Amino acid sequence: MKRDDTLRNLQLVSSMLLLVLIASSCASRESEGSELAAKSRPNILVIISEDNGQELGCYGNPHVKTPVLNGLAAQGVRFHNAYVPQAGCSQSRAAYLTGLYPHQNGQIGLATWKFRMYDESQPNLVRSLHNAGYRTGIIGKIHVNPKTAFPFDFKRTTTSNFARQDLEQYATEASTFFTESSQPFFLAVNYPDAHRPFTKQVAGLPAKPLTGSDVLPLNYMGLDSPQLRTETANYYNCMSRLDHLIGDLLAKLKESGKNQETLVVYFGDHGADLLRGKRTSYEGGVRVPMIIRWPGHTRPGTVRTELVSTLDLMPTLLEAARVHAPDKLAGRSLAPLFEHKVVEWREHLYTEYHLHSAHNFFPQRTVRDARYKLIRNLQPDQINPGYSFTINRFFEGLPKVIQAAPPQVQAAYRLMERPPAYELYDLQNDPWEFNNLSADPQHHETLQKLSKRLEQWRLETNDPLLNPVTQARLKAEIESCFIDGKPAKSALKLDYPNYFFNE
Repeated sequence: MKRDDTLRNLQLVSSMLLLVLIASSCASRESEGSELAAKSRPNILVIISEDNGQELGCYGNPHVKTPVLNGLAAQGVRFHNAYVPQAGCSQSRAAYLTGLYPHQNGQIGLATWKFRMYDESQPNLVRSLHNAGYRTGIIGKIHVNPKTAFPFDFKRTTTSNFARQDLEQYATEASTFFTESSQPFFLAVNYPDAHRPFTKQVAGLPAKPLTGSDVLPLNYMGLDSPQLRTETANYYNCMSRLDHLIGDLLAKLKESGKNQETLVVYFGDHGADLLRGKRTSYEGGVRVPMIIRWPGHTRPGTVRTELVSTLDLMPTLLEAARVHAPDKLAGRSLAPLFEHKVVEWREHLYTEYHLHSAHNFFPQRTVRDARYKLIRNLQPDQINPGYSFTINRFFEGLPKVIQAAPPQVQAAYRLMERPPAYELYDLQNDPWEFNNLSADPQHHETLQKLSKRLEQWRLETNDPLLNPVTQARLKAEIESCFIDGKPAKSALKLDYPNYFFNE
């Protein structure tokens, strides 16, 4: 072989070796980058409490002691105007898990009364994270049908546990979950407080329970009596116990060494089971506490007043996890609100109501803007069965307490029992919704504006109850389970998922 050919061959071999080394180096960097990206995805801990509104110290309540949640808010973002789409346990939970309104996902009533999502295969938060490599877990109830729609790798204490048994196990089981795997995780912890019964003390918690002499009833009830003060005090005791248990949970997270790489969300599934709260479209039912802490991403002590919804959680958490969100979710990512920045945000927020159990079918749709709120009652001038259902859950003398209330409050309860087509409230001057302005000529323009916006939203979200035939069929389907004037769960036959969009 000639000398020149030998040199050319050596140069060719050298070039090939260099290319191999470069390719190997790039592949190594890409591999390291992929591993780094996987490691940088946050763990996600979602904490959900039962049946409580914004009755926390960090939201300005002077009576209830919630130092843990106050501290979480101080370390992250507290949302002042946070809402659930419907004031019911199953409906609220299905909405945050699917990113869709109840009328869109099908969970319009309680799972324990056979109501269910339309389609088990529709996208949901748990499946999206599971398919993206997250280890998924749940402690406490899921309360959404069908449960098989949610691929949880880890399940513990799967009952509602309203008897408050073994409450320390929530943190213990969570500790096991935190440390069992190095995968990024999603864990939902669902506490039984502050659901009824309002248990004053469990296993020494709270250490110093409040009594009726320490508190006043919640403002949105508009009533006062010794019995209501006692109920309110024990509701607050549930909140203090909840706060202590969340403290135990967060301590276990810190012990695991994963505190700084975990995004923590806390919210209540809807308002308190008191008068004009749970099972209503009033602020006491749909407005909830919501706090997010994500070290390095949320600026400590941030308070946002924009109108936000738990529907915003699915797009927020998927974005944080770098997972593509399904199309046509009802909410939007909250990430732009994580710091003290001016953000262009939604001007209107919507909620709805269908029923809780078969006892209280009374569909409603609502919209609010920065100041006004409109409730559209879809069965106007009819008796709302939810009124007597709630009143009967209290003490025998409650009707007399209502009769002794100021005239405006008495009128509000009469309206609640038999609502007109529209209720319009000025939340700036009437935050507890006692003065219906829908018939006031001075507010006619506001009524028309919000009514038009509400109907547009119903069209945009394909609300099945826009069709009066569909609404009548659903009502008949529910009422067919009544035996001797009372609903029987065993007699309830539900077919609405098969006709809601086919009428």
